[in-house]
Amino acid sequence: MDNNQESKDGTDRSDLVSEDGKNTKSVLCQRCGSKVLCPGMAVFTENELFLPSMRKKSGLSNAEASVDGDTLTSHWLVDDMFSFENVGFTKDVGRIKYLICADCEIGPIGWHCLDDKKKFYVALDRVNHE
Repeated sequence: MDNNQESKDGTDRSDLVSEDGKNTKSVLCQRCGSKVLCPGMAVFTENELFLPSMRKKSGLSNAEASVDGDTLTSHWLVDDMFSFENVGFTKDVGRIKYLICADCEIGPIGWHCLDDKKKFYVALDRVNHE
């Protein structure tokens, strides 16, 4: 995707994505403002992933038959879990761990498949940028 163009959902992301595809701003928790990622630590990617609705950590671990949530396409891709400033993980839900804010435990803000140790996705719609 050309970073100066609009994404599939029609949102202009040129102020968030650098020429080399990395985040130009800090990524923050929408609820408490805690810093999740520093600028330049993630690459913009478009990949359809389902994330359950935002709630506290205790409500995320239960694998319910029907889960409310959203299919999101715009994500920050992080290839090393130690690149995060502040992130937590839920217990395994199948082969998935959801990413949450480590301070206020709201989430999921992202997604990680246990089959691929180098891919951590943070949904742009679930975080703020500053």
